[in-house]
Amino acid sequence: MNFDTYFRNYPDKNGYFGKYGGMYVDDKLKEVMSEITEAYYSICQSRKFIAELRRIRKEFQGRPTPISHLERLSESLGGKVQLYAKREDLNHTGAHKLNHCMGEALLAKYMGKKKVIAETGAGQHGVALATAAAYFGLECDIYMGSVDIKKQAPNVARMKILGANVVEVTHGLQTLKEAVDAAFEAYVKEYDNAIYCIGSVVGPHPFPMMVRDFQSVVGIEAREQFLDMTGHLPDSIVACVGGGSNAAGFFAGFLNDPVDIYGIEPLGRGASLGNHAASLKYGTEGVMHGFNSIMLKNENGEPAPVYSVASGLDYPSSGPEHAFLQEIGRVKYDVIDDEETIDAFYKLARLEGIIPAIESSHAVAFGMKLAKTMDQGSVLINLSGRGDKDMDYVIEKYGIR
Repeated sequence: MNFDTYFRNYPDKNGYFGKYGGMYVDDKLKEVMSEITEAYYSICQSRKFIAELRRIRKEFQGRPTPISHLERLSESLGGKVQLYAKREDLNHTGAHKLNHCMGEALLAKYMGKKKVIAETGAGQHGVALATAAAYFGLECDIYMGSVDIKKQAPNVARMKILGANVVEVTHGLQTLKEAVDAAFEAYVKEYDNAIYCIGSVVGPHPFPMMVRDFQSVVGIEAREQFLDMTGHLPDSIVACVGGGSNAAGFFAGFLNDPVDIYGIEPLGRGASLGNHAASLKYGTEGVMHGFNSIMLKNENGEPAPVYSVASGLDYPSSGPEHAFLQEIGRVKYDVIDDEETIDAFYKLARLEGIIPAIESSHAVAFGMKLAKTMDQGSVLINLSGRGDKDMDYVIEKYGIR
């Protein structure tokens, strides 16, 4: 495939990446999604919108985020392969999520909406959207499962301080899928005055495209920075994948380069259903939350219960673009379990002075594992967020190592 024209062709006008994606919603919501699509295509081509978003990224978010050479971690693995990290943990609010939240909130403002609605798992999307809502003077409702509220108390506090209304979701497994369900139900009742700001490259068209486009700043920056820093491209790049927003944006900068690309899913406690959230590895084609992709199903063909030590990765499907990139062989998707993740969490903290999000620690763990298989070269890891939100949970469950 010629990736020079990839972003012009994918998704197509109906929101499909190959057979994945689309808009599987009722007729009324199709009208709403079409309105958002039309607004995105027109507004986001305007000089004024682009200039305003660039100003926000520079003056408010603190972009570009740097790349750090993980020299001591590389040395601990033998020093033949050099590890680097794209530091999205240094983006304002501590993760990549603000990249698309500021874009979505700015779009809402241009469309005349008064409220933003979203779901959150790890809380980083919730914090980012609450931040964007405060910046633009919008109301903000964040839906979050009871389990994740307990695990991510610092982020819940941040959302409330920023003025968001945090709505606890108490049905089902009380995690990310249920939060998405509840947020969609609320949006159906409020779409005239609100916009649903999906937290990943999932959902009906145009959200997988729109979130990827807003997140592509990560990959575009990283490619330019790595070339400037080393004089060449990395041999491999790695990012964690739940829904897959950080990975989609990161990968976008390198799709047409001779670079190996790896997306890392959570294997959790093991390969049996209910103990992981590795949909691309173990799932099959299916529709949920308004889009067709690869999903984990129970015996009735419904979304299966999933688990991950990382609240931001416990989702039973993955973005349609990731399913497509796996199908055409451009990106390799692999898994990392909880124990490897926590080991990487502590190693990065102890050797580099960086406390990563548990989500990002999956990518760090795979980057370390990958480096051990290489004779030479470099691996660039997308450090999608910082671990402040996870420290209490990790200490309580795993202790200090």
